[in-house]
Amino acid sequence: MNGLELQRKTPSVRRLDLHYILMQAGFWAMFASIVAYQTALLLERGFTNGEAGLMTAVRCLAGIVCQPLLGGFADRHPEVPLKWIVSLSLVLSLGAGAWYWLSPGMGLWETTLVWAVIGGLEVSSYPLMDAMAVQFINDGVPIRYSLGRGIGSLAYAVVCVLLGLQVGRLGLESTLLTHLLLVVAEAALVAAYPPYRGEKRTAEQTETRPQSALSLLRSNPRFTLMLAGVLLGLTGIMPLSNFLVNIVTSRGGSQADLGLALFLMGASELPTALFFGRLLRRLGSGRLVMLSMLFGTLKGVLLLCTTSYLGVLLVQPIQVLGYGLFTPASVYFVNESVPEADRVRGQTVMMVASNGLGGMLGGLLAGWTLDLGGANLMLMGCILCGCVGAVLCRLALCKKIGRLSLSKTA
Repeated sequence: MNGLELQRKTPSVRRLDLHYILMQAGFWAMFASIVAYQTALLLERGFTNGEAGLMTAVRCLAGIVCQPLLGGFADRHPEVPLKWIVSLSLVLSLGAGAWYWLSPGMGLWETTLVWAVIGGLEVSSYPLMDAMAVQFINDGVPIRYSLGRGIGSLAYAVVCVLLGLQVGRLGLESTLLTHLLLVVAEAALVAAYPPYRGEKRTAEQTETRPQSALSLLRSNPRFTLMLAGVLLGLTGIMPLSNFLVNIVTSRGGSQADLGLALFLMGASELPTALFFGRLLRRLGSGRLVMLSMLFGTLKGVLLLCTTSYLGVLLVQPIQVLGYGLFTPASVYFVNESVPEADRVRGQTVMMVASNGLGGMLGGLLAGWTLDLGGANLMLMGCILCGCVGAVLCRLALCKKIGRLSLSKTA
């Protein structure tokens, strides 16, 4: 396909850019409405810290199972638009969310099933949304991914503070209705996204067929070692968000105060979008992933040193170089590190290692340490995991590992 034909088939850059930013904002608003208050809601419903940690692990484990399946299906069936896979996932999750809202007295097993569906279909739709933009980026369309991610963080922050006010007036259960409305809005945004009409490769046209996830990991040691670092790093970093309510209350705050802390955390990710392109050109995606692990771990150190709710608030801006940097850096790292035929699967594998396995292990770690010794013990465990993860990311950037990956790919 020549450049003129591609230009005719591609919607305007402005439309693609704006629509993708709205999709990012919608996803992170939806994510905040169900995940930011997950622990607080479970504790309100009478579950223990350990059971709340188990639910976080279930949500992440479901993503571990579903993300490679959805990514693999998308790689094998390029004729199916990604937006329809994402839209259907959101609609099915909407049903589970409605059941959860209408049944406040449901027991452990029913609650586990709900979080499995939400984690497996709703939260796991994000890497496919990334791939929807990457398809156009790979064709030279200048979609500002990092800006979209930054606006998404702002949406997360705004929704968190609004939810904090809502919880104070209407209670925690009201957040579930807000979540349902946001899922409907996000499904509509995804369904309306312009379809990718570039040249789609068939099995006969492509020389390199998509690999299985295991084959991809075996053939690319650099990518695999980075995934291991991300896994351990996010195991230590995710509880700092998912169990922030425990940190806030241990420092003298309340559940209503959680909204402001979450707002500052999310809003601090927005500036990343403003300088991400410059950092990417200067340091490269791999170094940025490692940097995000270092600053995410430093956040745990600073939270351990705080003794007041005000201290918790003052620590949140470090998110700008922590998790705020990780998401766009990891997307570019995958896009640069795996063969073209495996990029959708590569994005899902990265999400599995980070928000999936990292979130699952982080939830189990947090639940166990909170019941055993409180917030300070949880923070110490998080710091240890984060340090090991950052070291592994640094090893993945060694030239020897890079040469080994290139030789295996060849």
